[in-house]
Amino acid sequence: MVQKITVVGAGNVGATTAQRLAEKELARTVVMVDVAEGIPQGKGLDQWESAPIEGFDSHIIGTNSYDETAESDIIVITAGIARKPGMSRDDLLNTNAGIVKQVSEQVKKTSPNAILIIVSNPLDVMAYVALKTTGFPRERVIGMAGVLDTARYRAFLAEAADVSVRDIQAMVLGGHGDTMVPLISCTSVSGIPITQLISKEKLDAIVARTRTGGGEIVKHLKTGSAYYAPSSAAVQMCEAVAKDQKRILPCAAWLQGEYGLRDLYLGVPCKLGRSGLEKIYEVELTADERKALEMSAEAVREPMRAVTL
Repeated sequence: MVQKITVVGAGNVGATTAQRLAEKELARTVVMVDVAEGIPQGKGLDQWESAPIEGFDSHIIGTNSYDETAESDIIVITAGIARKPGMSRDDLLNTNAGIVKQVSEQVKKTSPNAILIIVSNPLDVMAYVALKTTGFPRERVIGMAGVLDTARYRAFLAEAADVSVRDIQAMVLGGHGDTMVPLISCTSVSGIPITQLISKEKLDAIVARTRTGGGEIVKHLKTGSAYYAPSSAAVQMCEAVAKDQKRILPCAAWLQGEYGLRDLYLGVPCKLGRSGLEKIYEVELTADERKALEMSAEAVREPMRAVTL
């Protein structure tokens, strides 16, 4: 447990993240901040009133001021507009870049030692905006993408193989979008290679569904985007940091030569602990996987070039 975790944004992702952080008692105080007057206060009070029933002692505070977020150990940034049907993550670029920049300027002033976990989309570029705006070291600005993408991949695999999701070992690398790279070579069921249990045709379909998993939910919802699984992914990262778990999770990290790539955020295997990003692992890729990762990197660089900081 740490002293304070702040969630920026009291929308569906932010509010669900705050509730789960409190229920897991990852911080003594969970602060939810949002520009919408009354929304974080109302949701925060409602969540706190669930504590006697759910049995958690973490205090939840809703506020419109960054003063109450001061000296946060971890800050989860979910602020931004959500996707609507027909919109890609990159369509959100300009609006959300401005929002994330403003948020980053605020948290730099009030919590200069915090570890930032970025959830706002387009994820990889928003992590870049936060890194450049705050000037924090890369170890303290990490993007939530691979954990979510891998969860979707594992869920689809478990359904296809008719096994428990707990027994699926898998990892999705690359950008958080249609060019993400599920690593079939690293996918297994309790150590059994997935290729022995699911046909290539079905695997290809699962990979394709994983890449468009967020869009599939947007089409169903029509007026919003996913928030249950994204909040779970963000909280898993917070837990790894708050408890110094040394978890190896696929996260968006600022690459400086790893995988032959530099100066961009991309999903790679990361060790997370109390100091944030503690190590990037370079796993051996097949020729096709490496080519796909390079294509994904270029897909991230394109919107990066369009951002003015």
